[in-house]
Amino acid sequence: MVAYSAFSRGGKSYAEIANIVIPKLVSQLMTLSYPPRQKQLQSLVAKLGLSSKDPLNWNLLDLALTHPTVSPTKNYDQLEFVGDAVVRLAAAQLLYEIYPDSPVGEFAAIRSMLVSDRVLAQIAESYALGRYLLLSPSAANDRAGEETRLADALEALLAALFLSTNNLQLIRPWLDGHFKLFASQIKNDPARQNYKAALQEWTQGRHKALPVYQVLEVRQFHDDAERFSAEVFLQGRLLGQGKGRSIKAAEQAAAREAFFFLQEGDR
Repeated sequence: MVAYSAFSRGGKSYAEIANIVIPKLVSQLMTLSYPPRQKQLQSLVAKLGLSSKDPLNWNLLDLALTHPTVSPTKNYDQLEFVGDAVVRLAAAQLLYEIYPDSPVGEFAAIRSMLVSDRVLAQIAESYALGRYLLLSPSAANDRAGEETRLADALEALLAALFLSTNNLQLIRPWLDGHFKLFASQIKNDPARQNYKAALQEWTQGRHKALPVYQVLEVRQFHDDAERFSAEVFLQGRLLGQGKGRSIKAAEQAAAREAFFFLQEGDR
């Protein structure tokens, strides 16, 4: 005759049974609690052309689409920080591949546009990313901040995908097409190349200082291509000059001259 413990059933202790049953119950409860969010994430992944069978970190994806107004700690802030570097790497790799003969200055100018909030928000909108973003009602009603929110969420999403594999294999297959289109538009229209942003990035990285612009209106005709004249200085030193039909165009022309001047001096 087999003597059973008062704390056993069918030859197994209740502790052993609990170790089997409780994880199953927890799994079932999670399944019952989270299917809408999981289905949302799977829907987004499908839009990106990825498969649910890819090595995705679903927790990171969920975090990447959680705005700080939902939780002060469990939100996309840290992932957005990582994503800022990831998107620059993805853009740099693509530009190196499709424009192998372009100077570094042109790379930097085009990349600064590709990773701008405006472009990233447009890419995010093409996947309706805002529908997947968890945020408070007050943030949802903040239309002025929508572009920044979408850009930040896309960067966080890129970070989650990068950290899932520690490479760009889940990113470039769907992001390259967007960047190629925008890069082509920017390259074919030099006025859209953001040399001011490229110069600022360069001076901050190398000199820990920001460039200063001085602009004068030298001609009175509104359609004159040289109506405004700009000079750009770094720590009191004149780096470049430029002219344009608008203040912005003149500053861009001055920034372009300054950027290439600094690049030549750095070689």
